[in-house]
Amino acid sequence: MPTAPDDAWSVMQKFYAAEAAYVAAGGYGKADYAAVAAYLDPEVVLHQAPGLPFTGSGTWRGHDGLERFLAAFSETWESMEFLDQAHWGDAGTVVVHSRVRFRARATGQDVDTSILQLITVRNGRMLECRPFYWDPGAVARACDSAPTATLPSP
Repeated sequence: MPTAPDDAWSVMQKFYAAEAAYVAAGGYGKADYAAVAAYLDPEVVLHQAPGLPFTGSGTWRGHDGLERFLAAFSETWESMEFLDQAHWGDAGTVVVHSRVRFRARATGQDVDTSILQLITVRNGRMLECRPFYWDPGAVARACDSAPTATLPSP
């Protein structure tokens, strides 16, 4: 089904491409944030789950907040690749299921995981995003440069 240029899914496709390029270029101070900001509403809010290496306070607001989030995100990840995506929604709201492969900067480890995002869009820009990670433990472990303890077998 064709999509309008400013429907929620079309906006997110452009945002994901800009986000992946920003991370690949090294993030804050190395990449052009304007390419990402072009798809963000000035009042954008990102709600990240606690316990992940890049979540900080958990809530990131406005262009400045998202730039700070992406700086932490880019410090954590060397690359991100969208392997598969499915989406449901309309002009203002989209739910996106992504299978993503991240490579951690600290360890060089890859982690393949699923992320479900509930996203609202206003005037052709992301207004709010709530991502839910399928396996936050695997994400955290891939980023942990400390050796992991091996538990004895039962």
